Amino acid sequence: MFIDEIKIYARAGHGGKGCVAFHREAYIPKGGPSGGNGGRGGDVILEADHDLNNLIAQYYQPKLVAPDGKAGLGKGMDGHAGKDIIIKVPCGTLVWRLPAKPESDSPETDDPENERHEGLPVSSHRRLLIRHSGSSRAIEVDLSEEDEGRSTSARQDLVKGELIADLTKHGQRFVLCQAGRGGLGNRNFATAAHQTPRFAQPGEPGDEGDFLFELRLIAEVGLVGYPNAGKSTLLKAISRARPKIAPYPFTTLHPQIGIVEYPDWHRLTVCDVPGLIEGAHRNVGLGHAFLRHIQRCKILVLLLDMAGTDNREPWDDHANLLKELELYDPALLNKPRLVVANKMDEPVAEENLKKFKRKIRKTPVLSMAAAFDQGIEKFKKTIRQAVEETKSTAT
Repeated sequence: MFIDEIKIYARAGHGGKGCVAFHREAYIPKGGPSGGNGGRGGDVILEADHDLNNLIAQYYQPKLVAPDGKAGLGKGMDGHAGKDIIIKVPCGTLVWRLPAKPESDSPETDDPENERHEGLPVSSHRRLLIRHSGSSRAIEVDLSEEDEGRSTSARQDLVKGELIADLTKHGQRFVLCQAGRGGLGNRNFATAAHQTPRFAQPGEPGDEGDFLFELRLIAEVGLVGYPNAGKSTLLKAISRARPKIAPYPFTTLHPQIGIVEYPDWHRLTVCDVPGLIEGAHRNVGLGHAFLRHIQRCKILVLLLDMAGTDNREPWDDHANLLKELELYDPALLNKPRLVVANKMDEPVAEENLKKFKRKIRKTPVLSMAAAFDQGIEKFKKTIRQAVEETKSTAT
């Protein structure tokens, strides 16, 4: 099971309460106050780990509650602090603080008319309704005219709430919920005027809240294309990844990561995104779940079925892919792109390639037949050169 979005409830440990006690010992009939302090609660800490590739652990543990601090004791003994809990998440995890739950459910939330527009902006209502993975609760947000002009990705981020962390590096930590401080015992309140205080502080509560963990895979190259275009075949040909390959659409149901190795020990990470279809920016065919994973890629590879196996024209596929990327997030079109014509072993592919170049001018096209390892080495050199150029321009 591949989980890339999950709702989490987290609570840090509460601080232990301070103790009210007085020193009692033989031959000391009136000892002073000796109440100990309460222990501090435990923090909820997230740590990025490059050995993980999805949020499956949080799917089975949606509640993260750190231990509370222990109460103070007599004889000046402080309570034990609660142990921090460290939750490991894959690199590329974004953490969103979800909006607070409304006190009463709005009747519009349960309106079946709104249910039809789940995850979509409705211009007549100017509302956006979304359901998060792992939760049956829908969040509905009023959209202003300015918000309606945003891209689909920006509107989705608006609904998710406040972005509080983006864990991208191995070992990077973030305190999700801060623990409560322990209360002071009565020994801390003794003064010359008030030598026997009979009160102590309660422990402070730990932070808590609902959060959304969203995984956006970190890869340098993203493979984008229609179903059955040969993306998984290409990933298998250039790396040791072994995605499922079959002659029917939607064989790949979740993103796959492959490592391309070169003779000089250089490596590139390549992400195979499941096939996109028309309307992917509106979440048709789980488009949102797939498109988010290419937002971090340095370059995009548009893989086209030049043979038209599924009765589609390659030039139409190219135009539709660019349209879906732009509608989801216009920034995706600013990334360097490489157009690859696959399945060139088919007889009709050569003729389609000529038509494609006449219709889509000034667009370099790399030809290959991934199933037969034709053009693979040239493709590997091209994507390496493109990634290195992006790095040099960034610096």
